[in-house]
Amino acid sequence: MNRFSAFIQKEFRHILRDRRTLMILFGMPVIQVLLFGYVLTNEIKNAAIAVLDPAKTEESNALTNKLVSSGYFQLEQNIPSEADLEAAFKSGKVKMAVVFPADFSVSPNKPTDIQLIGDASDPNTATTLINYANAIIADFVQEKALVTGSGNAITSIRTETRMRYNPEQKAVFNFVPGVMTLILMLVSAMMTSITIAREKELGTMEVLLVSPLKPIQIILGKTAPYLALTLLNALVVVLVGIYIFGMPLQGSILLLTAECVLYMFVALSLGILISTKAKDQMTAMFISALGLMMPTMLLSGFIFPRESMPVPLQVIGSVIPATWFNPIIKGIMIKGTGLDVLWKQTAVLGGMALFFLAVSLRNFKDRL
Repeated sequence: MNRFSAFIQKEFRHILRDRRTLMILFGMPVIQVLLFGYVLTNEIKNAAIAVLDPAKTEESNALTNKLVSSGYFQLEQNIPSEADLEAAFKSGKVKMAVVFPADFSVSPNKPTDIQLIGDASDPNTATTLINYANAIIADFVQEKALVTGSGNAITSIRTETRMRYNPEQKAVFNFVPGVMTLILMLVSAMMTSITIAREKELGTMEVLLVSPLKPIQIILGKTAPYLALTLLNALVVVLVGIYIFGMPLQGSILLLTAECVLYMFVALSLGILISTKAKDQMTAMFISALGLMMPTMLLSGFIFPRESMPVPLQVIGSVIPATWFNPIIKGIMIKGTGLDVLWKQTAVLGGMALFFLAVSLRNFKDRL
């Protein structure tokens, strides 16, 4: 028993001296609890809305302020006319629009209407925001009734709800682009990181390095087949979404293809970067799966709205390529937007691709 006790003590000392093991044992659970605690919530905060208020009365201003002060909404812009609503929604910044009538007023025995328009390309978020707005408007009516002393004589504000881009509120409109984003990232990055790590693990990388090929040619040659195969994956997902689930394709097919190739190139560059850091295939697979899948699912806006996350998580999410690609694919397929609207996201992805490729090439030369 003394020997066994000494052996256990030795194992404890080994674990306590290994910082990586301690980080996995204690650091990872804490990080996951904090991450899931802040991200996994059905509550939506600071959702950007647009307001079209031709009346500009005291009551309409008061109702707008009540919506914004609730914490659920954030006034993104005041729309001068209905013709500007389409551009506001296509930009992707506005999640809901509130449209007041020109003769809006709250007075006893006089009905009045408000139109609530949700961006149903994400149907769950749109439905939640519409429900929030209806509850706040009902509370506003009750407050007015108490102030005027009219009781039940105060008119109710009737709301007309419209769901733009997805009137039937099909969840597939959100999940097909999201799954496509996730698949392209994981397949491209994971398979690329594994294939280069395998060459290092088997010792065949030295053979390639003494060949007439330059390092950049080796990298591009290794990734080219995966680029073609992943593009085929993207085509399959799009066809399944269109012909089986009824997904629309409102925008340009050529633009969609070009954006997918750019996004896959970013993922492939990330895979190369991972492979230069990983010593073997298992390490490369672990880093790819854990370091890319969880952040892509949780922090990119695929499942949970980024506006509801704490600012530090929003900053982390902004460096995830899927955060920029998800609005691109939704914009092209569902809203029919073009490069005139999506140029910023495209430029960010292009910058990421060049940065990751440059860092990967430098590490590739230094290490191999």
